[in-house]
Amino acid sequence: MKLNNTKKAKPFLKWVGGKGQLLAQFESLFPKEFNSYFEPFIGGGAVFFSINPKKAHINDINKTLAQTYIHIKNDVEGLIKSLKKLEEDFLKKDEIARKEVYYALRERYNSLSHEDFDKSLYFLFFNKTAFNGVYRENSKGGFNVPIGSYKNPKIVDEENLRSVSKILSNAKITSGSFVDAVKNAKAGDFVYFDPPYHPLSETSSFTSYSKDSFSKDDQIKLRDLFIELDKKGVYVMLSNSSAPFIQEIYSGYKQIPVYANRMINSKSDKRGKISEVVIVNYQPRLNLESVFEKDLSTSPQYQYR
Repeated sequence: MKLNNTKKAKPFLKWVGGKGQLLAQFESLFPKEFNSYFEPFIGGGAVFFSINPKKAHINDINKTLAQTYIHIKNDVEGLIKSLKKLEEDFLKKDEIARKEVYYALRERYNSLSHEDFDKSLYFLFFNKTAFNGVYRENSKGGFNVPIGSYKNPKIVDEENLRSVSKILSNAKITSGSFVDAVKNAKAGDFVYFDPPYHPLSETSSFTSYSKDSFSKDDQIKLRDLFIELDKKGVYVMLSNSSAPFIQEIYSGYKQIPVYANRMINSKSDKRGKISEVVIVNYQPRLNLESVFEKDLSTSPQYQYR
């Protein structure tokens, strides 16, 4: 399968760790041709939508997120209709009334099962109305993000949701472990891993690279899976922080730096571009001059084996 250059859908969610800003740097790193596409940590799906594969298996451990993809695939018109009604009712209210609606829906959302249609409906609503579009759960698994201060949030994008549904029609969608998500990957298939990033240092608490649910042992387990897929002849690409630990455990593979804007630090002098690493087991269609802003061949973090 060659990369699909037809009209593409866009991610329908704002998602922490999304790869939208890195797509220009990623284009020359994808394999030119492959069979099926696998993405075990789908998140907002920026890479998936950019590639626009004809056959895919996408997965996420977040059951509500995965179920929302399924509802968009199977009943996009029902979601659009319900979202439009929710958007209309919400936007005509004043600030106080909006807060009442938001927190009432949040309480109902937390009482619903992952498979419920309304769970996906409210999930999409909160993604456009919650503070900074953040999705966060408390220790009991309840969504607890406060309302954002948006004047006229665009809650439903009909055209894009229909495009998303069309792409998903050829995708298998699951919510399980990253190991199970690629168990059917064969030689010639393409797997892209975008796991929770390892902290840049052992004492780092920078939230962009740290999630409590993904430990050092999980990173090792993922590395072992990377090696297993490599031995099977699968094309594998992985994103992570440029932490020394990550560079060490993937020392046998090509490691290519990419640069992302870091905007979430509360201190303005701590924001800016930060180096991440892309690891591949194949020869990418790499043009350093067009992909990166400077010559990285002399950078101490640049490893290209």
